[in-house]
Amino acid sequence: MHKPEDASPIFLLFSFLYLISYFNVGLAGTGEKSGGSSAGVNPFTPKAYLVRYWKKQIGNDLPKPEFFLEKASPLDAVQSASFSKLADQNGLSTQLPSFCSAANLLCFPDLSPSPEKHSEDVNFATYSNQNFTNYGTRRSSGVDSFKNYTDGDNIGVDSFRRYSRDSLGHDDSFTGYARDANVADQTFSTYGTKALGANGDFSHYQDGTNNPNLKFTSYSDDASGREQTFTSYTGEANAGDESFASYGKAANGVENEFNNYGKDSNVVGSTFSNYGQKSNAENDTFTSYGTDGNVPENVFKNYAADANAASENFANYREQSNVGDDSFESYGKGSNGPEVHFANYGRSFNEGSDKFTGYGKGAVDPAVDFKIYGVNTTFKDYAKEGVTFSKYNQTALNDQVSLMEDKTGGKKANKWVEPGKFFREKMLKSGTVMPMPDIRDKMPKRSFLPRVILSKLPFSTSKLDELKKIFHAGEDSSMAGMLANSIRECERAPSRDETKRCVGSAEDMIDFATSVLGRNVVVRTTENTQGSKGNVMVGSVKKINGGRVTKSVSCHQSLFPYLLYYCHSVPKVRVYEADLLDPNTKAKMNHGVAICHVDTSSWSAGHGAFAALGSGPGKIEVCHWIFENDMTWAIAD
Repeated sequence: MHKPEDASPIFLLFSFLYLISYFNVGLAGTGEKSGGSSAGVNPFTPKAYLVRYWKKQIGNDLPKPEFFLEKASPLDAVQSASFSKLADQNGLSTQLPSFCSAANLLCFPDLSPSPEKHSEDVNFATYSNQNFTNYGTRRSSGVDSFKNYTDGDNIGVDSFRRYSRDSLGHDDSFTGYARDANVADQTFSTYGTKALGANGDFSHYQDGTNNPNLKFTSYSDDASGREQTFTSYTGEANAGDESFASYGKAANGVENEFNNYGKDSNVVGSTFSNYGQKSNAENDTFTSYGTDGNVPENVFKNYAADANAASENFANYREQSNVGDDSFESYGKGSNGPEVHFANYGRSFNEGSDKFTGYGKGAVDPAVDFKIYGVNTTFKDYAKEGVTFSKYNQTALNDQVSLMEDKTGGKKANKWVEPGKFFREKMLKSGTVMPMPDIRDKMPKRSFLPRVILSKLPFSTSKLDELKKIFHAGEDSSMAGMLANSIRECERAPSRDETKRCVGSAEDMIDFATSVLGRNVVVRTTENTQGSKGNVMVGSVKKINGGRVTKSVSCHQSLFPYLLYYCHSVPKVRVYEADLLDPNTKAKMNHGVAICHVDTSSWSAGHGAFAALGSGPGKIEVCHWIFENDMTWAIAD
């Protein structure tokens, strides 16, 4: 082992000079806000490095944007070095909880199995992130109540495995479960299997949740006389997936009711696989399922197949939703005496699609009725007898037109295009009163990763399994879906005239913006969220770059464990800044940044902007505000 005195004097001298130089550069660029003292600031933190990088890459002396710098990793110098070394050794997964906590990442807690059982009634209130394994198993009667469970949590991860299995008359009530949560992940595995009688009630379950992910596997399989009720389930939720696999399979006399399921939700997908398969006298009712939803997608695969005397009712299913797609594969196939009724099914606000494959095929005495059904439907390999169509394709198209018209015959506003989300350029003048959309950031709070760590993590579809291992993402979990979806979008080919890149570090974002716009750039965002979902008055307006048509780089968040932005160049735009005032008091409450797209010729005809403003691609310009934590880069004035 070398002693200090054995080191070369020349080596020590160079090391000392390098350290002094590095330290001084750090202090010179890591002060607090303009005019602040730099005393006590560690020059080796990721944020200190970002400040130095900004000074090196940005070719102007404009004030550094604090809203951008605060997204830097909160790791200190020691943590950054330690986790970087772990990344080198492929060992981050072994320290994931501490890594996620220190780096401010979005990670799901690991739930260890719980052998706990109970023999008495239990009331759970304001709990979160729990594993209920074997809970209520073989219970005789009694009631368990889950009220306001994981409500308002940023992450709600709960597992119910073998819950109420082999029980007799054991009621379960989930009321207000995971409401208003962000990225909730619930798993019900072999729930109520072989249970006799009793009820399972899900009321206001995951209402208002962002990215709900529910999995019901082998739920009520082989049960007898058990009733399940889903009321206001995932109402007003955003972009989630529900999976019902082997639900009620081989059950006897089970009744399931879905009422207001997914109503007013945004892009919620449901999959029913082997639901009610080989069951006896199963009775399912779907009322107002997916009503008023935005692009709801539902898949029914082997639903009630080989069942006996099953009764299925779909009333007001996907009524007045925006687009949406439904697929029924082998529905009621090979069953005995199935009864299926569709009333007001699929009459979406904008035309969706419905596909029926092998529906009722091989069934004995099927009774299937379609009454007032939507357009754009495909029937393939369908039962030839026992199927009736009432008002199908006779008035469906007219019905769809009537859904899109108001009482005066004019075009009805599309509820899924929020007022004020898109507007015309002429609105950006002093004195204009206009609606402001909800510009609040709905994403979980996260930070960028230091580039030195980010560069060592996989980020591609081909290496998805490695990434899932690092972040403890199980198969079909919310985390796995989140990783796959974001990477897939990042790998998507750019649109015409688009240059794009996904960035997970602040330095990468700077590099992309300057590669498109040059080094003399400025980044902007709307100052705060005041005025959201209300009316605002436009005050003084500033035209960036003199109001000339230019190009910019816009960056939008993606849902990922660390702060990930989808950045893309936007050609032919005009950028504005505007004071936003209270319409009543005229007091300033916000300073907004708006971008107006002058060329919309490459946009889809179904884009929400045209639904809100009328017209079509290439015929009008479209403007929108920059939302909280989104940002736009432009050449500095």
